[in-house]
Amino acid sequence: MVRLPLSPAEVARGQRLGALLRQARGERSMLVTALDAGVSPETLRKIESGRVATPAFPTIAAIADVLGLSLDALWSEINRSEQDVNAA
Repeated sequence: MVRLPLSPAEVARGQRLGALLRQARGERSMLVTALDAGVSPETLRKIESGRVATPAFPTIAAIADVLGLSLDALWSEINRSEQDVNAA
């Protein structure tokens, strides 16, 4: 199955998601965060760096849960940033 290239908006949204997760993690270890969420540290690193722009929902849900983030708030923040970019 061929995966279609991501649009610039999808790439930007993935970068914003990664930045928000990285900020929420703060001083907490990437290794501990990943293991607590049940994902590999490499997966978390790729998401935080924006290299995985469209991670699976269960992966994000698990990471958000470990970091104490609401999925609604996370989604709202990512879309709010996109709307701010589009309004400029």
